[in-house]
This record gives sequence, C-alpha cells and structure tokens, in this order.
Amino acid sequence: MKLEKLLEPIKNFLKCETPEEWIAEAIKPENLSIVLLDHLVCELKAAQSAMFLIRRYAVDKESGKVLLEWLKPYEDFTYRMTGDWKALAKANKLSKTMLVSDNAKYGQELVDKMVLLIKEELHHFYQVLEMMEHYSIPYDNISSSRYAKGMLKHVKTHEPDALIDKLICGAFIEARSCERFAKIAPFVDQKLGDFYVSLLRSEARHFEDYLELAESIAGKDIEERVQYFREVENELIASEDDNFRFHSGVPINSCVPVNSGVPVNTAVTIDQGKQRLRA
Repeated sequence: MKLEKLLEPIKNFLKCETPEEWIAEAIKPENLSIVLLDHLVCELKAAQSAMFLIRRYAVDKESGKVLLEWLKPYEDFTYRMTGDWKALAKANKLSKTMLVSDNAKYGQELVDKMVLLIKEELHHFYQVLEMMEHYSIPYDNISSSRYAKGMLKHVKTHEPDALIDKLICGAFIEARSCERFAKIAPFVDQKLGDFYVSLLRSEARHFEDYLELAESIAGKDIEERVQYFREVENELIASEDDNFRFHSGVPINSCVPVNSGVPVNTAVTIDQGKQRLRA
C-alpha cells in the first residue's frame, strides 16, 4: 500500500500536522540520540499502557502476574539499566494464554487486541536498540516529555468513562507516532528512513484498534469525546516546548524560515524526500 494512502486516515484523525520546526530539530544529527532514546522508551510505555488495561479491566490475577513477568526484562533494562539488551531478542514470548476474569466487563476483545499490540511494541523496542547499536548510541536514561501526561490528565475518574478516555488517548498517541515516523523518514539516511517506514506500516492500524475498543465499550458514538482530546492533543503539538522529545511540541527558540519547508541542510532534498515517501 502506498504510504500516502496509509497515512490518509491518520491525518484525518489527527487534523493537526507536526510543525516544521519540530521536524527541523528532529533531523539534526546531534539530536539523533535523543530521538532514538525517547523513541525506545515510548515503545516500552506503549506496551506498559496496553498491559495496564488488560490487568486493570480484563484478566484474572494469575494472568496479571504473567504479564508483569513478560515486561520485567524490558523494564529492568530501561529503568534499572540491568541485563544484556541482546538477550531481549528471546524475551518477547507470552508464557500462557490470558484468561479473562469472571467479573471482567470488557472481555476477550480487549485482551486479544492489547496482547498483539504489546508483542509488536516490544519487538519494535528491540529494533530501536539495534538501530542505536548501528549508530553507536549508548543507552542512557532520558526524561519524559509532557505529551502523554498532558493528555491523560484530562481522563475522567469514573468508569466506564475513564477506560474510554484512556483508549482515546492511546489512539492519539499511536496516530501521532505514525505521523512523525512519516515526517522524519524522508530526511534521514536510508537505513533509518526505511526503519521508520517499516514501523509506520506495522503500527498504522493501532489507533483504529483503540478507537474500536472505545466505541464498543461506550456502546454509543464517541466523536464528541474524541474531538475534546483532539483539541488537547493539537494544543500540545502546536505550542512551544522546552523539552525536545519524540512527542514534544514546537522547540523553544526554533528558527525555520517562513515557507521554507524543512531546512536545506538535510540528508535529502524536499523533492527526494517526497519521492521516497511515495515509494
């Protein structure tokens, strides 16, 4: 499928495109380590968020423990800086079938979609580590951006509205990630650009999975709530941000000439970038 066609529903959902100032900052060679390190942590957090939803809303206690054990090697490496990252290649296996709790209201569909998402996010986590090794970027702790917290602070506190809001937030986070993969890909070297395109192809449906779950649980149209979070998300993306990260807003003190497109000192020209994205 052509990437432009793949991106169409994502762009229609987000409404707001990533500002050129962020793209210009993201493709600077000196910022490659920040982009990859933060991207790495984002992949783990996406897996953790999906795991939380399963444990909180769907499975029995024993299955919840299995989920914790599944993510532990990744969390140990990321937060405690222990373990060999190459050993994670064999860690992405769920040791048992998730059993839906007898009193679960949301059931197997939530489990099935989120388990698949966790597997993909952990696979991508490992792939980012491989890219870091290729570019000789050592792992280091990195602080989070305001983006996810800025979304989640608007989540309602009563159920099932809280779960519906969390799923909507997940949809926006996933969609924005894909949109940014596409924005960066044409302006970095071929290996990294191809990697971002492969992630876009793999993760393009994730936001729709979140939305389908949210609407199924709500039992009614959720567009009003989606629009509310769209405005929140657009503000976070379009406003100034002093902490440059993968999901951050406009970098403070950024300087991109009006109507310039991305700055000319990029790895490829604008036209070459567009041609690569269409390929």
